[in-house]
Amino acid sequence: MTNTSVAKVALVTGGASGIGRASAEEMTKLGFRVTIADIDEPRAAAVAEKLVGASAVRVDVSDAGAMQGVADALVDSAGRIDALITSAGVVSATALLETSPEDWEHVMSVNVGGVFNACRAVLPAMLAQGSGAIVNVASVAGLVALPSRAAYCAAKGAVISLTRSIAIDYVDAGVRANCVCPGSIDTPWVERLLASSETPEQLLAEIVARQPMGRLGQPGEIAKAIAYLANDDAAFITGSALVIDGGLTSGLLRPNISARQVS
Repeated sequence: MTNTSVAKVALVTGGASGIGRASAEEMTKLGFRVTIADIDEPRAAAVAEKLVGASAVRVDVSDAGAMQGVADALVDSAGRIDALITSAGVVSATALLETSPEDWEHVMSVNVGGVFNACRAVLPAMLAQGSGAIVNVASVAGLVALPSRAAYCAAKGAVISLTRSIAIDYVDAGVRANCVCPGSIDTPWVERLLASSETPEQLLAEIVARQPMGRLGQPGEIAKAIAYLANDDAAFITGSALVIDGGLTSGLLRPNISARQVS
């Protein structure tokens, strides 16, 4: 391997939009050379063009071989991988009996398999260099049961547990692993949810009303926490699940809020 860059290197999956995009932006502010890996390559490229030292590549995170190829190419070109941020994910809004085996497999293959594939792909480089930080994007749905989110809750719970396992297994090798657990965030997912509603203004008002802080979180607020965990400022933090939910999990979910409104 040849190190052709003095800058630290970060790989962000799902970096074309939402929390992933905001994370890529935040990491470049810290001086990281960022590779945005997303299944939507044109959109990822458009984001990368606006950031200093950023590049984009297409990847389906559920494809282990493709994910490994992205990591290997990054090591070949940059010589190292200092940070991994796994933001790629999908949402399923159904209870168990309404969740088809196909939907279950899809959510698991992306939300859990994608994290597994990405972490497994970058770990050899991190172990070889004796350092590295992994930040996985989980959810409050991995900590508390949200209505009609059977597959999603199961997947995000698995991400939290996998993160802690990685943290313990590789702490002596200088690799840290943490995750963030966002609540309801103003992302393209919320936009799609509102677009599918017959009463989008009412739906948005109800989503906001159930937040103790009275608003949705912003992707940039989550990204700042992710960048902190991925940077040396968080050198004594590993195995943590940082909750960033505006107080949502501190109280009870309001019973008059439809299950489809919980992100």
